[in-house]
Amino acid sequence: MTISRTEVITSVERRRRWSQDEKERLVAASLEPGANVSEVARVAGLHVSQLFRWRKELCKHGEASMAPFVPVEIGPPASPRELAEAPLTTTARRPKSDGIIEIDLGSGHRIRVDGDVDGDALRRVLDALAHR
Repeated sequence: MTISRTEVITSVERRRRWSQDEKERLVAASLEPGANVSEVARVAGLHVSQLFRWRKELCKHGEASMAPFVPVEIGPPASPRELAEAPLTTTARRPKSDGIIEIDLGSGHRIRVDGDVDGDALRRVLDALAHR
């Protein structure tokens, strides 16, 4: 005769609510150099998958609020003739500005904008190119 083991759960545990500060503290602890994510979760009394979810959410939120850093190389100033021969990317011309920003995207593509460029519009263009 085989006896099977049965576990009886007698208490009803409610879900624990974690404050944003607690989540951030636990995520920061799990991101410390040499930290063991499973151990951080175990000590806090939560499942490791929950901690990974918080890490993903908080890191994604942090990336959205920070502008990405990209390498910048300052080249020699372009001559007026080179600027005049460069193809225009827009049909409307604004008054001439003092500086030109040239962004080399690699793969042979380059974007040239003057110092008066709308930063938000340029960010949208660069984000669209980065996700292409």
